[in-house]
Amino acid sequence: MTGTEPVDTDVADDDALYVLTAVLLTPAQFPSLLGDDYPEACAALGLEPYAEGYGLVLGQDGQGARWTVVVDDVSLVAVAIASWDCGMEYDLSPDERSVVVALPGWPVALAVAAPHVPAPHDPETGPGEPPPLTPPDPAEWGPAQRRLGADAVALQWAAWRDQLGDDAFAGTAGTGDAASAGATGEGDASGASEKPGPADEQAPGEGASAQEPPQPPSRRTPDEEQTPDQRAPGGQRADGEQRTPGEQQAGGPRATGADGEAQGPLQRVLAELHGYLEEPPPPGRVRSGFAPGGARTLRADGPGWSVVARTDDIAFVLLDEMPREVLPIGRGPQLPSLLAALDAMAVRPA
Repeated sequence: MTGTEPVDTDVADDDALYVLTAVLLTPAQFPSLLGDDYPEACAALGLEPYAEGYGLVLGQDGQGARWTVVVDDVSLVAVAIASWDCGMEYDLSPDERSVVVALPGWPVALAVAAPHVPAPHDPETGPGEPPPLTPPDPAEWGPAQRRLGADAVALQWAAWRDQLGDDAFAGTAGTGDAASAGATGEGDASGASEKPGPADEQAPGEGASAQEPPQPPSRRTPDEEQTPDQRAPGGQRADGEQRTPGEQQAGGPRATGADGEAQGPLQRVLAELHGYLEEPPPPGRVRSGFAPGGARTLRADGPGWSVVARTDDIAFVLLDEMPREVLPIGRGPQLPSLLAALDAMAVRPA
């Protein structure tokens, strides 16, 4: 879409929808802020976790109200996202027969707006109707922010990894994997691309929103990061300015030393990851995405924790109980086999 051509989806009293962006909601790719796994993400939107998945089309009606239109034509949305990612125009016009439901609000934060309509705002809802969808508060720290932080680390893997040398790791008693690191710092990265397109194969936690936490210091990798607000086809910035993830969520994850306080939680995370091999978790709890050199990027979530790992390297952990801290787990003798086994059972983009 160009932001000027409406799609009739019977939203807001038959008003047209001006499409701004779209994301996938499938077992392998879903906005991680919605949940630890695919069924949980679907439940957050009141949807059944069908294996085929959904497409989420985000836009505004003629009055400027925010709407999220859920469609079951996943292939159509996937083609649109792939086209935008390649810098090509694509007229995303879902057939009204494919519309599952139109939900008020947006689940992710967008810094774009359709031209020639009022500024984005939540539509009014009546008694008994669901409240508008809203993105998580960037000033808080909880499961949604933790998962978004893990997505950001996955997108900026090289920047985070380059902060650590081989001497940054010291094994933990009882395992050769849990480790510590001394790199600290905060910063931001600018998503410079204005071309529409997803971060689908950049990291398995698809759907990273505009609230991704800031990245490591002195590392700017704009080509690695594209958020829904940066792939809107033809829309304009709501405030006319370029906003970086660091501006959207101040005080994001920072690499830190894994002192005694962190060793226990890291051991627990490793134990729960091993548990996934014995009793498979819900679909989407472990996801595998592309990585350079034939490796894979793993994203795994669990109660109170998120993991980002490369099958040929180390892992990073984020915890609910340790806000905005990123804890590295050294490769050691056990981690390679664990990551390989998790990759073998993980869901992958089609």
